[in-house]
Amino acid sequence: MKYFTPRILVRTIIWTNVLLFLVALIFSGSSLGFTLNPLHALAPSFDVLIFLGGSGTIPIDKYDAWWSLLTANWLHGSLLHILFNMLALRTVAPLVINEFGMSRMFSIYTLTGAAGFYASYLGQVPLTIGASSGLCGLIGALLYYGKSRGGEWGHLVFKQTKAWIISLLLIGFLIPNINNWGHGGGLLAGIVLGWAMGYREKRKERLGDHILGTAMGLVTLALLIRTVLEGVRLIFF
Repeated sequence: MKYFTPRILVRTIIWTNVLLFLVALIFSGSSLGFTLNPLHALAPSFDVLIFLGGSGTIPIDKYDAWWSLLTANWLHGSLLHILFNMLALRTVAPLVINEFGMSRMFSIYTLTGAAGFYASYLGQVPLTIGASSGLCGLIGALLYYGKSRGGEWGHLVFKQTKAWIISLLLIGFLIPNINNWGHGGGLLAGIVLGWAMGYREKRKERLGDHILGTAMGLVTLALLIRTVLEGVRLIFF
């Protein structure tokens, strides 16, 4: 475990998202979306996104795919969508790791993503995907950290996270098809988990934190691999 550094963890999350985006493009085939609109350039088909683990009322009500609450965090609907989210993740995740530790960061990212997608389901969003729910969860955890810690550093963190939240609100109201349910649910869950799990200055990571983070990773990986392999079997064999 000593060789699994924060940098490697963040890169692993990013490249897993990229790999799944490429898989979605390949599976989409002739249904792949080509357009000059940058918001929809290189858009996988809706059917493929549902199959690979997109969440919302369609996958859950029609296919009983409650497991999609975990997998939707790793799928994206366009090139700009994944580019924006991965750049944001590269900025936010290291900050959360620094204050909460790697295991707690990954648990927060996973669980707040699921919370955001559950909020989306309650809000009757038909299909929703993307890392932004988990990202908002990380921002929520940092918001709690900055407010709770106080001092010069805490104030700076709190001020920065408030700026991110204001940006998210503006994006949510100005750009169509943004899932504000997912953003809001992830953000609130991040604040709660930041409080419940605590940060390093309150307590160090414990065995239970490592077990939970590892379990989240293994379950998510198993679900993603299952859908990818099933897609390969159906399309190519």
